Amino acid sequence: MRAPVAADYVTLASWIPDAASCLRWAGPKLSFPFTPAQLAEQLSSSAPNAHSIVMSLGHGEALGFAQFWVRQAGTVHLGRIIVAPTARGQGLGLALCRLLMAEASRSRPVQAFTLRVYRDNPAALDIYTGLGFAVVPGLSDDKVLAMRMVPAAPLRGT
Repeated sequence: MRAPVAADYVTLASWIPDAASCLRWAGPKLSFPFTPAQLAEQLSSSAPNAHSIVMSLGHGEALGFAQFWVRQAGTVHLGRIIVAPTARGQGLGLALCRLLMAEASRSRPVQAFTLRVYRDNPAALDIYTGLGFAVVPGLSDDKVLAMRMVPAAPLRGT
């Protein structure tokens, strides 16, 4: 796990082939099409307090990307989670989520994690429910589920 570098945005941009994919991955604040430099800028400006991480083997090519940000004290939102298309189905999504949650809890106490996922994304739903996330019905809609996970004990920063 590491901070993204310019080359990672080139790779990441190649994983997002069209406007529909962009909307599903990043939400309405990112516009498509974009250059890798524009993607880096849009990710930064659309969630100014977001922390971005890249999952890779050493300093090699990115295998995954994700962000987290604090929505309110003690609650960290996970978002923009994506695994390289060529690496899907190998358990990297679960690993990326665990790394993201660990990174989020390093510098702040975390009492809960939240995220949003499309109902028709069974692979992601399996990962999130396996991590202990539960649907928050009042915040969900016909297309997107809001989910929340409260760790057994608050995770503390180190």
